[in-house]
Amino acid sequence: MKQFGILNKEGNIENEVTKLFGIEHPLIQAGMIWASGWELASAVSNAGGLGIIGAGSMYPHILDEHIIKCQEATDKPFAVNLPLLYPDIDKHIETILKHKVPIVFTSAGNPKIWTGLLKENGVTVVHVVSSSKFAFKSQEAGVDAVVAEGFEAGGHNGREETTTLCLIPAVVEKVSIPVIAAGGIYSGKSMLSAMILGASGVQIGSRFVCSNEASSHLNFKKEIINRQEGETELVLKSLAPVRLIKNEFYQKVKEAEMRGAEADELKEILGRARAKLGMFEGNLTEGELEIGQVSGQINDILPAAEIVANILTEFKQSLGSLFALAQGNT
Repeated sequence: MKQFGILNKEGNIENEVTKLFGIEHPLIQAGMIWASGWELASAVSNAGGLGIIGAGSMYPHILDEHIIKCQEATDKPFAVNLPLLYPDIDKHIETILKHKVPIVFTSAGNPKIWTGLLKENGVTVVHVVSSSKFAFKSQEAGVDAVVAEGFEAGGHNGREETTTLCLIPAVVEKVSIPVIAAGGIYSGKSMLSAMILGASGVQIGSRFVCSNEASSHLNFKKEIINRQEGETELVLKSLAPVRLIKNEFYQKVKEAEMRGAEADELKEILGRARAKLGMFEGNLTEGELEIGQVSGQINDILPAAEIVANILTEFKQSLGSLFALAQGNT
């Protein structure tokens, strides 16, 4: 299958995603707000994946500092995730170009606006989508690859509510550029599943929130570990859909939505810096706690390099078992 590529002499997969980014493994760490700073990004890149700095929670001068520190901490490729609705987007673009960041993942907006400029400056551009329609539009806009993110994902999510199992084959059929799967992927087995569906790589977020290097608060990490299946939900659909842990803040939002609250009231409940309060400052009652459905499967906090190694080991073992089954060897 084309998406798997070939095994090189080190026993690693070489395919269109690893070649596009210049990385060892087709495993990308998501650029999550309040979790994905230079420490996490450099650790994942040093482990052979692609680390991403999440610029969505950063002022321009903070992003500048994180890029400099990431370049000092790794000589491997890394990326910046850039939500296109960010108010200082032009300043972020200037910072990215100034430091010659090789790869940018864009999200939450129209990729046509900035893709041309980025590519003119030698930047590889990837756009995050939640439907095959937007995947095709992104390809038309000139991006080099897309991340197809299913409904299971944490944080801000697509309005279509299409699960990863349904989304990946639909996007693969629609576009000719590489497809990276996201949403509900946290292990080697789920990585293999996504690639069997046609993805050439995976983007993993929630599992890396519970890494030593993630800048998310320790309270938030421990809360994720203590949560069980079914303890997240997608809310705020009339504003921007976001998957949250069910805490007191979530209950306020849910009650307001149940009685038909309009967008202005929901904005008032949300207030300012709610995500920072929860995920970065560790307020587990009043804070916004964004995480994916796989939070119920996460049981420990580990170094990012160990998380990468565990995922890849399980992936290779599962792939070997699949080949043995296909050959009639059990």
